[in-house]
Amino acid sequence: MEAVSSPSPSSLHLSPQALACLRALAARYVWWKTPEEAMQFPSRVAAQVMNLGDWGDVVAMSEAVGDDYLRHVIKTAEAGQLNARSWHYWHYRLGLADLEANPVPPMPVRKIA
Repeated sequence: MEAVSSPSPSSLHLSPQALACLRALAARYVWWKTPEEAMQFPSRVAAQVMNLGDWGDVVAMSEAVGDDYLRHVIKTAEAGQLNARSWHYWHYRLGLADLEANPVPPMPVRKIA
């Protein structure tokens, strides 16, 4: 399997269509905040959909934001944002892991000072 490089943060600008998609999903998946509040951190909205989204919402988001953005989201995920099932699924789905030479990394853990 070919290694997947990380895009630079400057290349992760979301299109107006991608932002509109995430805003619409924020109302459903980040229910404790207004969509405007949730969209202050679009990667958290994306992580929530990656973790809890139904198939249609996941497909719509994936098409809108693209795999490079989703790779950024999973690589920068915080502890507790994704459950183990989602963590593993997205690493395989995005080509960040395989069954042979590149295992799924451990999930993020909270750091206690």
